[in-house]
Amino acid sequence: MTTLPDRPNTALLVVDVQTKVMANGAGRDAVVANIGRLVAAARAAGTPVVWVQHISDELPKGSEAGAIVAELDPRPDEPLVEKAYGDAFEDTSLEAVLAGRGVGRLIVAGAQTDACIRSTLHGALARGYDAILVKDAHTTEDLSQWGAPPPEQVIAHTNLYWRFQTAPGRTAGTVATADVEFGG
Repeated sequence: MTTLPDRPNTALLVVDVQTKVMANGAGRDAVVANIGRLVAAARAAGTPVVWVQHISDELPKGSEAGAIVAELDPRPDEPLVEKAYGDAFEDTSLEAVLAGRGVGRLIVAGAQTDACIRSTLHGALARGYDAILVKDAHTTEDLSQWGAPPPEQVIAHTNLYWRFQTAPGRTAGTVATADVEFGG
């Protein structure tokens, strides 16, 4: 249970599912399809969908590279939070967006597993949120030439350690797309 008072609601947080970010993501099409399922389920349940978009020299605002992938359809009434750091809370409007909706529980999906997903999960938990990772709805590219494990191992390891993550008064863990339950 979240440690944030008066925040009983859940939100789906979709992180950096952008054209260039997803181009070489492991299992890209399956991950995007799962995120599409999550978005549809959240909308059907009346659960807020919050989109996060990284803005940088490689992902300029308004560029095709930085656009949300074509298969997904952010709605104009759904918040879009722009960020410049791995943790989607750092120097962004995310906290205000969530507070305004009474959100204390996050369902997290997107990219990249070993960067912005991990940073945002830890940032959420440290700030008092419950943070649940959708274990089949996040991905990363192959960075093994720089010493990282293959993407499948990065994803599996993140799922393993987040499954057992704990903090006082907060919940973490993983869930499969098919088992996500939205509410509020």
